[in-house]
Amino acid sequence: MIFLFTDFGAADLYVGQVKAALHQVAPEARVVDLLNEAPAYNVKAGAHLLAALAARIPAGSVTLAVVDPGVGGTRKAVAVLADDRWFVGPDNGLISVAAARAKKSDVFAIGWKPPSLTASFHGRDLFAPVAGMLARGDRKAARLEEKARLAQSLGADDLAEVIYVDHYGNAMTGLRASGLQRKASLVVEGHRIARARVFSDVPPGEAFWYENSIGLVEIAANSASAAERLGLGVGHVIALEPG
Repeated sequence: MIFLFTDFGAADLYVGQVKAALHQVAPEARVVDLLNEAPAYNVKAGAHLLAALAARIPAGSVTLAVVDPGVGGTRKAVAVLADDRWFVGPDNGLISVAAARAKKSDVFAIGWKPPSLTASFHGRDLFAPVAGMLARGDRKAARLEEKARLAQSLGADDLAEVIYVDHYGNAMTGLRASGLQRKASLVVEGHRIARARVFSDVPPGEAFWYENSIGLVEIAANSASAAERLGLGVGHVIALEPG
């Protein structure tokens, strides 16, 4: 299986081109859209979101991860084998949190080059074919060369910021809920937010934080947009107050 994690936008023409490139190289592979609305240009937010999603990606699969504002520049192309899951994308930090949290990770430079490489769409021209090669089990074709480490790494630590806002207005953070006390409060944009277990535990419109389905601390409101109510967006810093 091949999973797509990109900031390409589900309504634009880019995802379709990537899928066509994948089908050309690995026609029998199943392609699953993990997320194509990752925060645009935001490698840091994308890296923490990808790491949270990685736990539910099955072993033996390939994730094509592209949030690449430096496309066409000096950053390199890499493939990382982390806990028996391949990640293919730019060496700009995007894959680094998932790699740092893995029990075992191996980093490889990608030596394969396409006959024609556009300056602005390495996701289609370079990363997709390599992901397809790995999905069909052809590591040799990708010309992988092992390297000591990623050039850009954000490390394994949590990120005390909003990293994603969904269409409900729920604001996911880069904090793993397992590291917070249940009585802890969050402070963001001047608002102090207490924990609740689920939406119905608070009155309609009231904001709270909870552990979401991928293990992250998420700020939400019962039947309302927490982002609108609290003025939240990607990058807003979260402070913690112990209970």
